[in-house]
Amino acid sequence: MNAHAPVHELSDWLAQHLDPLHDHAVEGGPLRSDFDLSPGGWSDMPLEELKPAAVLIGLVQREAGVNVLLTRRADTLRRHTGQVALPGGRRDPGETHVQTALREAHEEVGLEPRFVSPLGLSTPYQTGTGYLITPVVGLIRPGFSLAANPAEVAHIFETPFAYLMDMANYEEHERELPTGEKRRFYATTHAEQYIWGATAGILRALYERLYGAAMAQ
Repeated sequence: MNAHAPVHELSDWLAQHLDPLHDHAVEGGPLRSDFDLSPGGWSDMPLEELKPAAVLIGLVQREAGVNVLLTRRADTLRRHTGQVALPGGRRDPGETHVQTALREAHEEVGLEPRFVSPLGLSTPYQTGTGYLITPVVGLIRPGFSLAANPAEVAHIFETPFAYLMDMANYEEHERELPTGEKRRFYATTHAEQYIWGATAGILRALYERLYGAAMAQ
């Protein structure tokens, strides 16, 4: 399926390549992580000790095509300050992945859950900060309005889905941690927005689900 296709044509095809929304065992399956490009560079944490979280990969239909809803985190946050992120956060006790993603999207950018049609779950992603993030892919219907929560979000923007699903747009970058360790990660820049780290890794993992891991090399 071409990533440039209209969202209504993508929906069934996307759902076929994702884990079911009710799949609570998804965290026990294959995952991607901040460790993928830095073997031996991190201290592994047992999965049962990771903090569960969820993000929304929200697909928006525009005249020019399908976009992905993204944010730039507020400069006042303690972690990941100013970084580009998918709406989401830590899962509360008793919540499903979908409930977490929709709640966080509403809290962060004012997206009302009634405008989102969840399609399925993508590959979980382990971060170096101890989170296990489950991405929820969903369609965002027209008519919604957004308002950034200034305590969490500095900017709301959209990036074309086709651009994010083109692996030629990604590079491997490297940064040195305060500990002296070097971290390698995927990154891409679109319209002056630098998308890297876990967000880029989650989007590449979605590409692998849709088009095959071999094509992502």
